[in-house]
Amino acid sequence: MTPERINENLSAIIARIETARKAAVAPAPSTTLIAVTKTHGPGTIALALIAGQRVFGENRVQEAAGKWPALREAYADIELHLIGPLQTNKAREAVALFDAIHTLDRPKLADVLRAEMDRAGRFPFLFVQVNTGEEPQKAGVPPREAEALIARARSLGLPLKGLMCIPPAAEAPAPHFALLQKLAR
Repeated sequence: MTPERINENLSAIIARIETARKAAVAPAPSTTLIAVTKTHGPGTIALALIAGQRVFGENRVQEAAGKWPALREAYADIELHLIGPLQTNKAREAVALFDAIHTLDRPKLADVLRAEMDRAGRFPFLFVQVNTGEEPQKAGVPPREAEALIARARSLGLPLKGLMCIPPAAEAPAPHFALLQKLAR
């Protein structure tokens, strides 16, 4: 991948996002692109950094731990998000490495994250992952249990930023996002 190609792709994606945002019934004031770097090495990521991208997502703690510390030394303004499932035994590494964790999906993980945040003095913001389609192959709290998990996370003083879901591929996403909005209220 060349620097020019990365620049072209990044510009095209940002333009598509902006067009979609403006066309929305109730446009958000802004949108943030999280560039997913799963399977991409530090060299390719560096090209995206040179092109100006600063917010990235990784699916696995171990993969991120192998490539992001050095990149963070070179680019202090990186924002790194964990977008894949988090096992409790990886919580310490996740709290140390990520600025956001998108996959809070059970009370035990909430408890472990609280303990690790207190220990590290570092508080990445969190999203509760809701399995809106109740698909057995996907992580996430079922919608009927989301309110209790949110209450638990709040009682622990966790830095909740919001809710997230991955709608079923074969379904329209709008009803799933509407359900998230209802749960968020």
